[in-house]
Amino acid sequence: MSHNAQATGLDPTLVAELAAIAGSDGIVSRSAELKVYECDGWTIEKCSPDLLVMPRTTEQVSAVLKALWRREVAFVPRGAGTGLSGGALPVNAPVMICTSKMNRILSIDLANRRVEVQSGVVNLHVTNAVKRDRFLYAPDPSSQQACTIGGNIAENSGGPHTLKYGVTTNHVLGVTLVLADGEIVELGGPAEERCGYDLLGAVVGAEGTAGIVTRAVLKIIREPEGHRTLLATFADVEAATHAVSAIMASGIVPSAIEMMDQLIIRAVEDAFHVGLPAEAGAVLIIELDGLVAGLDEHAARVTEIACHNGASGVRLARDETERAGLWKARKRAFGAVGRLAPNYATQDGVVPRTRLPDILRTIQVISRKYGLAIGNVFHAGDGNIHPIVLYDERKPEEVRKAIAAGREILIACVEMGGSLTGEHGIGVEKQGEMPLLFSPEDLIAMSELRHVFDPLERSNPNKVIPRPGSCVEVAAPHRQVPI
Repeated sequence: MSHNAQATGLDPTLVAELAAIAGSDGIVSRSAELKVYECDGWTIEKCSPDLLVMPRTTEQVSAVLKALWRREVAFVPRGAGTGLSGGALPVNAPVMICTSKMNRILSIDLANRRVEVQSGVVNLHVTNAVKRDRFLYAPDPSSQQACTIGGNIAENSGGPHTLKYGVTTNHVLGVTLVLADGEIVELGGPAEERCGYDLLGAVVGAEGTAGIVTRAVLKIIREPEGHRTLLATFADVEAATHAVSAIMASGIVPSAIEMMDQLIIRAVEDAFHVGLPAEAGAVLIIELDGLVAGLDEHAARVTEIACHNGASGVRLARDETERAGLWKARKRAFGAVGRLAPNYATQDGVVPRTRLPDILRTIQVISRKYGLAIGNVFHAGDGNIHPIVLYDERKPEEVRKAIAAGREILIACVEMGGSLTGEHGIGVEKQGEMPLLFSPEDLIAMSELRHVFDPLERSNPNKVIPRPGSCVEVAAPHRQVPI
C-alpha cells in the first residue's frame, strides 16, 4: 500500500474512502512519491499535492469527486504532465486526480471514422491503433509519444500539422465529463453536427476548470496517399519567415511548416546527428500531403519560392526513412535543448504570420536585454511561436530574468495583433497577462460560463481566469527559488 493517511493533512476517513474507491494502488500520499507530481513542463513554479488519486473508470472518478464535494475539498486534474503552462499544478487544491490508469481504447469505428477512448490514452496510441487500416488521428503535439488525450482536450493542443488539419477541438466529437460534484454528463456525441449551445466547445481548452473529461469520441482521418517533405536552409530567420509568407500567399497549403533557428539546429544536431545543416541560420521543414498526383508539382513550386526568398538549398526527403528523420529532428528539439542549460521555459505566443520577422527581431532584442539565450522552434505556418528561454534555476537573478523576458515576449505578441497562447494554455503562467487581451467584463463573463459547470470553483481552482481587480495577485504555487 503506497499511502499514509497521517502524512497527507487530509481527513483520514476521506483518504480511506478514496482508497476504497480507487484501490490501494490507486492512491499515493508519501511526500517523496508526490514530488514526482510537483510540476509539469512549466518548472519555474512547483507545488506538490497532499494526495494523488488514480481512478480507472468514469464511475470511480464520479465517486471520488462526490467524496471530495461532501468535504468541500478542491482538486486538480492531471494527464501525463507534459503541459507547459503550469495547468496541472495543485494550487489550493490538495487532491490531484491523475488519469494515467484510464488508458483503454474502447472502440474503433472505421466506417464512421471515429475512435472512442478513455482520457488517459496516449495521443500516439490512437494513431497506432488505426494505422494498419491507413487511418490516423491528426493532432500531433511534439509530446505525442507521452501526452494524453485528456490533456490535449484540456489544453486544446495543436502540433505541426495544425496548419492543415486544425487543433484538438476540430477532432473531438463528444466527451464524458464528470462535474465537480460528481455528476456525469455527456457533451456532444457521435454525430458531426449538433444544435444548441456548443458546451463541448467550451470544455475543450478549459484547462480542467469545467471538470474531468474521462472519455472522448475522436475523429480519425484517412492517411494521405502521399507526402513530400522538404528541408529548406536559410542564412537567417528573417529570410525563412519571408519564405513562409510567400509559400502561403502562393495558394499552396502545406500540412506543416516548422522552423528551427541556429541555436536549436545545433542543439538537435549535437544530440541526435540527424544531418541538419549545423551552420545554417534557420531551416524550414515543409510537408505537403494529399493525392500523389500534383505533389511533385507543388514541391517544385515550394522549392522555387523558398529559393527566391533566400534559401541556399532545399532538400527533398527521398524516402520514408529520411522523412522520419526530419520529423525526429523537429519533435526532439525540446529534449535537445536540455543539453544547453540547466533549465528552460518554453513560451507559446501567436502573431499574424506576416509579423513573424518582427516578433523574432523583438525576441533577439529581449534576449540581449536580459543576457539569456533564447532559441526558437515553432509552427511557422500558423504564426505560433515557441521561444525557449534558457536559464539556471540555481541563480535567482536568472529566474527573474527568464520570467520577465517571457512576459515581454507575450506582450509583444499581443501588441502585434496576436494572442497569449496557441496550444499550451494559460495555466498559472499567463494569468497575469490575460488582461492584455480581455476587459474586466470579458473575464467576468468567462467566470460565469465556468460556473455553469463548476459554481464553487472546486475543479482546478486559481487557473486561467484572474480574479477581477487583482489580476496579477492570484493565489500561486511556490517558486523553485525565492525571487
